[in-house]
This record gives sequence, C-alpha cells and structure tokens, in this order.
Amino acid sequence: MSSTNSIQDISALLSASGYVADEDIATAIFLAIRLRRPLLVEGYAGVGKTEIAKVLAGALNTDLIRLQCYEGLDAASSLYEWNYAKQILRIRLDEQSSHDAADTEAHIFDEAYLLERPLLNALRHGGNPVLLIDEIDRADEEFEAFLLEILAEFQVTIPELGTIKAEQPPYVVLTSNRVRELGEALRRRCLYLWIDYPTLSKELEIIKQRVPDIETTLATQICKFVEALRNMDLDKRPGVAETIDWASALIELHSNHLDAQITQSTIGCIAKTRRDLALVRQQIPELLESTRQNE
Repeated sequence: MSSTNSIQDISALLSASGYVADEDIATAIFLAIRLRRPLLVEGYAGVGKTEIAKVLAGALNTDLIRLQCYEGLDAASSLYEWNYAKQILRIRLDEQSSHDAADTEAHIFDEAYLLERPLLNALRHGGNPVLLIDEIDRADEEFEAFLLEILAEFQVTIPELGTIKAEQPPYVVLTSNRVRELGEALRRRCLYLWIDYPTLSKELEIIKQRVPDIETTLATQICKFVEALRNMDLDKRPGVAETIDWASALIELHSNHLDAQITQSTIGCIAKTRRDLALVRQQIPELLESTRQNE
C-alpha cells in the first residue's frame, strides 16, 4: 500500500491520481484512513464527491465496491439475497431422493446459496476495499437506520448465518446531495466533509488536469463563464463535471476560444433543463463579456 502517514502523503496520492484536492479534503481523507471512520461527503451535484472514493481506491491500490442508493433500497438489495432458484432445485432433487426435510433446510441456507451484495462483499472482502455508499440521501430513513450497525461496528447479522464482522474493515465513503436531511445517528458515526464549488483558480487547475490538450485561454474563459452561471437563478447550477464535459466538447470541435456561435451550439453541456437553457441563451452576450474581463 502507498504511504498514508501524513496529510502531505494523501495530497501526493490524490494529485498522482489526477484529483485536485485542497487541504480540507486531504485532511478529511487522512483522518478517515487513520481513524478507520466512515467519511460523509456532502456538496452540490458534480463537485467531485463520488470521485473521492474512486481516486482513493486507485491511490491505495484496492478494490472499489459501490452501492448506488435510491428510494426503496432495502437490506436484500444491498446486503445479501438467497439464490431462490438454486434452493428450489435442491429441494426438488432432495424430494426425489427422499432426503430428510430438516437436513435439506439446513443445507439450502449455507454459503453455497448465498448471493453477496455490495455491503456484505465489503465486509467479507478481506483486502481493505473502499466502500462507496453513493447518494445516501436518496435512500429511505429505514435504510439509513439499517446502516448504523455496519458503520459503527463493521458487522452485520444474517439470521441464518449469524453475525459477520469484517476482519479488515473497509474504508467507507458516503456521499449526499442533500435531497433530504440525514439523521443525527448516521452523522455521529462519520467524519464530515463539505465540498463547495471550486474557486476559479482551482477549477482551472482541474480542467487542465482532466483535459490536458486545452489551451489556457480557452480553459480560463470556460471557468469564468461557468462561474458566472453559478450566480444565476438556475434549476441546476453546473458542477465541475459539466465544466469538464464542456471543455472536452470544445476540444472535439477544435475551438480555441469562446464566441457566441460555439457557445449557443454547445450550451447543452452545462445547461440541463429547458428553463436553464432559455435563460442562459438570453444571457450569452453578457456572459461572454464577463469571460473577457481582466484578460
């Protein structure tokens, strides 16, 4: 495993993996690793929350196990399920062979019939994986309560198999876009990190890192344009992910500067609702003017 003995080590690992991190991010990750505490990362959509887990797994040379949360997610979908088709086949075979019913029942609830889902996979992995619980705010409060034992003790109880405890606890990253407020019990079990929209200089650095062929003039214009958009009354303000998409699109179109025509043609990279599209198109001349200030 790469060195994680200091905040500087974490910053170097993140930088080597292409993630532009400030001191707050590096410190939070360092403490999560050293204290073996889950890290709850909140912030606007598209600012790099999920990317933290991906980059961390790559930097530590370990597996990333992802659980994508959604409304209605339950223990069966996230922890384990029994292979019902295989169990029924075993029952029918045993009936034909006149096996004892109690013996059949004992066998169909063993490891051979267990289907691991992300949470159980992370606990039994044995190789210090990174467990990403993505968009936990989209899951129901009942599922959030179910997670508490796992986050606090790195263990879970399966009625047929007993308590399963991780020999090597995973690194856990939870992300939230604040679709709903998370409970205090979950927050108590986690370290906390808020990621805001980046400063102009940081976003420029990110663009240069992720779109290495881009010219500095174009990258600067893009970042200024997006920064201005974030001050508008939009349904969905663009995140860093949208900025990267737009920069990549402009490179594909061999553009080396922003003008009204290319901006009109590609605005769908950063405006993601009909209302936002109309608002931004109305303001393109003024927005382009703001990108030329202080040049």
